[in-house]
Amino acid sequence: MAEHYLDDSVTQPFWDNSVEPRLEIDSGDTVVFECPEPCGQVTPDWTDEDLANIDFSPIHALIGSVYVKGAKPGDALQVEVLDFKHKGWGWSGHLKGFGLLAEDFDSAYIHHWKLDGDTCVFGVNDIQLPFEPFCGSMGVAPEEDGRIDTIPPRFNGGNIDIRDLGPGATVWLPVFVDGALFACGDCHSAQGNGELCGTGIESPMTATLKLSVRKDLSLQELQFHTPSPLGKTDSKGYHVTTAHGPDLFENAKNAARYMIDWLVGQHGISPSQAYVLCSTAADLKISEIVDAPNFIVSAFMPLGIFKS
Repeated sequence: MAEHYLDDSVTQPFWDNSVEPRLEIDSGDTVVFECPEPCGQVTPDWTDEDLANIDFSPIHALIGSVYVKGAKPGDALQVEVLDFKHKGWGWSGHLKGFGLLAEDFDSAYIHHWKLDGDTCVFGVNDIQLPFEPFCGSMGVAPEEDGRIDTIPPRFNGGNIDIRDLGPGATVWLPVFVDGALFACGDCHSAQGNGELCGTGIESPMTATLKLSVRKDLSLQELQFHTPSPLGKTDSKGYHVTTAHGPDLFENAKNAARYMIDWLVGQHGISPSQAYVLCSTAADLKISEIVDAPNFIVSAFMPLGIFKS
């Protein structure tokens, strides 16, 4: 099977089934995607003011599309996640009007990370996260005509932000058009389940994926296998905050608020730093959804990220 390379000279901040593919491959070939910083513009010297004035038109800066020979509507595209290489830096942040706690954080804040080998360095209080990379966005061309933005997840995949799609994972996507027209990007060096503030550790990265057509599978939406363990920080346990009530979304907000309060009080970081840390390290989980009228959402913060 052949290996191909796609550079970042052209990005695709949209989904469109009429797009001219940049690459045509055989089923089973490997593609090395040179994925830029996910927003297509942020640099390591950006300030809060720069983030407040971000241009949304190049988001997400996806690389593709790739035409996979033999892929037909009704098939599945199998994506084997082989490898990621970072470029030494990444960023997280929050924007006015965006994120789980948009009403609590009404200004822009950017936080820069140093990526050193298999470590993501927070730069405050010796907090470090393991490098656990994945493509936040991957998908195929949709069935409907016209250009569609990349912001929400859809039936074709898209901005899925599933942290468990790292090396060793296998993803299956339904195919809607000939060739599938696969694209990917929005790479994250780490992220918690929920991506609470709207960003993981957004990073330029080189992603290596193997693409194959599956005629024996018929899917409605994305499915995947992921290797175990699910995280690299389980050894020291977790601090968990919970919130109850009849609305899971509100419960998620309150569990996140309680975790921010705990981080500020116990680890001496600012609310914005705590919000970013929740987004990149904490996992939201539905702990109970059967005992109406109240349900429970829990936020899990791995204690292994705190070195002091």
